[in-house]
Amino acid sequence: MNITFAQAQQKLEEITAEMLVLIRQYGLDAESPFDVIRVARNKIGNEQDYIRFLELSLEGRIYGEYAEALQKQMDQQAAEISDPTNNIH
Repeated sequence: MNITFAQAQQKLEEITAEMLVLIRQYGLDAESPFDVIRVARNKIGNEQDYIRFLELSLEGRIYGEYAEALQKQMDQQAAEISDPTNNIH
């Protein structure tokens, strides 16, 4: 499955919106990214919401890394177009 940068960005926005609902609903207030799962485990009482939180976390990471890789590829292609003598692969 190939998705465009715009599609990846759109999916990230959807994931973020759904995640914000859970964050607000359960008052998830982790002080660092390393505490997010621990805080979620302690504060989310509904098992289905906890599972969905984990799914969203994973999906967000995957789409974020994919979008970042696409952005790097687009930047590299733009650099090659603007300076065709600098074709380093």
